[in-house]
Order: sequence, then C-alpha cells, then structure tokens
Amino acid sequence: MSEATETAAPKAPERAAGRGSRAPLGRDFGKLWTAAAFSNLADGLGRTAVPLIATTLTRDPLAISVITALAFVPWLVFGLPAGMIVDRFDRRVIMAVANGIRGGVALWLAVLTVTGSLDLWALFLGTLVFGLGETLFDNATNAVIPGVVTRPQLDRANGRMQAAQITIDSFVSQPIAGLLFAASLALPLWVGSAGYLVPIVLALLLPLSAARALRERDVVVDADAPDVTAGAVAEPVPAPPSPSKVSAREAISYLWHQRYLRTMVMFTALVGSALTFSQAATILYFLDVMHVAPAAIGFVTASIGVGALIGSLIASRLVERFGRGTVMLAANIGAGVGLLLTGLAPEVATACVAYAVGAMSVSIWNVPWGALRQQIVPAHLFGRVLGIIRMLTWGLFPIATILGGLVSRIDLRVPFIVGGGVIVVAALLGSRLLIVGTRKAGAEAGVEHV
Repeated sequence: MSEATETAAPKAPERAAGRGSRAPLGRDFGKLWTAAAFSNLADGLGRTAVPLIATTLTRDPLAISVITALAFVPWLVFGLPAGMIVDRFDRRVIMAVANGIRGGVALWLAVLTVTGSLDLWALFLGTLVFGLGETLFDNATNAVIPGVVTRPQLDRANGRMQAAQITIDSFVSQPIAGLLFAASLALPLWVGSAGYLVPIVLALLLPLSAARALRERDVVVDADAPDVTAGAVAEPVPAPPSPSKVSAREAISYLWHQRYLRTMVMFTALVGSALTFSQAATILYFLDVMHVAPAAIGFVTASIGVGALIGSLIASRLVERFGRGTVMLAANIGAGVGLLLTGLAPEVATACVAYAVGAMSVSIWNVPWGALRQQIVPAHLFGRVLGIIRMLTWGLFPIATILGGLVSRIDLRVPFIVGGGVIVVAALLGSRLLIVGTRKAGAEAGVEHV
C-alpha cells in the first residue's frame, strides 16, 4: 500500500481490524498468489532435485551442506542491492526477470546432467546464481503485497502466500520431484525450468500499485489528461524516481533508529541460524539414519509439510485471537521442541511427526513476522529495509549451515538436538521482546504505527 493511500484512509479502530481482514483479498492479490504458486512449483522441483543429484556425486555431509549454504550467500552479498533495485524499478518487471534467471539456471543444470558434464562445482555455481534470482523475486513479492491488499488483510495475505508455497512445495512439487528423479536425474530440472514461464507473464499483469511504492511527492497529475466528471478520482501517475530517492543510507538510518525492529532482526538471526544449523544435512539424515529410499524423500517432506501447511492456515486466526507477540513466542518454542524431538526420534514416523510440529511452528512465526514488517516499515523504504534485514539474518545462514554440516560428520542427529535447544532458550530469553516489545512498538495486528 502506498503512503498516499495510507494517509487518505480513515484510521479504523483496532476492533474493526478483524472484520476488515476477513474481506475478500481481491483479483490483484489472486494474480500475485498464482504467480507465486507457479514459482513455488518450480522452486520445489529444484530444491528437491539438486540435493538428491548431489548425493549421487558424494555422501559427505559437509559437501551436501555447502549446497544449502550457497543458497543463502546471495542474501549476504546481494540482499541490500536487491532491495534498492526493488525500491527503484518496476517490481513487476523485477519478478519476471528474477524468474527468467532461475529458469535459465535450471535449464543449464539439466543440459549438464544429460550430457554427463555435471559435477559438484556446477551444482554449487547453479545454486549461487539461482539464489541471486531468489533475492530479487522474494524481495519484490514481499514489497508488492501491501500494494494489493489493505492493512488489516496483511496477516491473512501473508498466510495465503505461505500456504501456497508450502502446499505446492511439499504436496505437489517435492513428491513429484522424487519420482521424476527416480526416472531420470535431469527430468525434475527440465520440468522446473518450464515452470517459471507462467509467473513471468502473471507478474507483468499485476496492477500499477504493484509497480513501486509512491510517496505523496511522487504522485503527479497529467496536465494533458481530460477532465473527469464529478465524483470520479483520477488514478495517480508515479513520476520516475530520481537516484537521490533510492539510497541505502536512508534505509540503514531507519533500521538503526528503530530499536524494536533492530532487536527483532538480531533475535531472528539467532533463531534462523539455529534452524539452518539443524537442517544442514536433513536429506542425509533421512537417507542414512532413517533409511528412506531416495524416490520416497518427496513423500517424507510432504508429511512434514502437513504441519507447515496447517501453521500457515491457522496463523492469522491465532494472531487475531492472541496477538502477534504471544503467537510469535509460542511459535519459537514449538519450533525448538520440534527439532529436539526430531533428533531424538527412534524411527521415521516419529521423526516426521516431530519435524512437522517444528515446521508448523516456523510457518506460524513467518506470518506475523512478515506482516508486522509490512505494517511498520514505510512503503517507499520496504525493499531496502527488507534487503538489509535478510542480509543481516540470512547472511549468517551459510556459516550456520556449514557448521551444521561439520557437526553432522560426527552424528547426523546432533545438529537437530543442539539447534532445537538453542531456539527454546532464545525464545524464553526473548519473551519480553516478543510480547511487550511488539505491543509498545505498535506492531500488533490492527494497530496503527506512528
């Protein structure tokens, strides 16, 4: 939602926020949701296929963890530039270009696979370039959401987006990827590369409000436009931004002076690092410890995805009833306990159930965390601020993942136990930040941020 729109909107009382959040999300959100769904289909195929292909080249947990780590490296080196690009240029075009990059990488890896030229270094490079496209697409998608729904609908819109991601990844693409992998190493990559074509078209069909955030001074009226009849409102036309309006300094200064958001970023970095540490060698854990057949890996992740899907669907309802702070605290504790129990599980069924509990909790956390950022960060700064946040949080994930891979060489269960324990302790120590801090910062659902 642009600043101009927010300024013009009446200040609804907090109790009305719940009713407004239940209104239809609209056709424009439907386009964005569908574009994200098709992107998630292609993502899920690649996310499952690449580690499985890597296991045909090596069984070293450290080497496998490097692939996961490289997926996060672009957020460290390109997170802020990606945010600046999202704030400066048409976000619809950025989404299309980003999917073009990812589709090209999948196609390149497929060609290498069928020609027998694929090695670990090609997988490493492909994962890295794919991650560059992901920084652009994810930043742009998150920045577009407030432009196609109203403020009270943010939690529900984020829940719908996450539900689509989980449903497609876990229940469609990953099981299919496992079967396609069993038939041919390159087949999931071929299908994945084609999957990016639809979202490219849909992204370009999004409305003008999705292009970029407008400041009041950016809105101009075309002097040559015909007069409008009484009661009609002319659509504002965004003036091309000047370079001075899109700088990293403004976003860095904003984040630095927002104590609550800055502290939340530090908390998220710690918890996220513990999560990636735990999951560094998940594929090998199920293959070698739980003795799951490679073709069935997708079905294992689908069972785990049940929990993640439930979490994304109930998150907004939980926020409405208990508030964002309370929900975020409970979600972090649930994630830690789920990982602990996964590492202690005696067989595959209990491991999947425990992992599903952790996945549900992470999904519940993601919805209010994403919505509160969209609520309190000024729209014209959102891309850059999100880029900085993910640079500072996701930028640590490669280090945590490599450490998890090293520890996995000792025992594939240990990372789950250590990471889960760290998350539980961090959540308990950060309970005041999550509950009291969120309320005082005006980051609760339906509360206007000043």
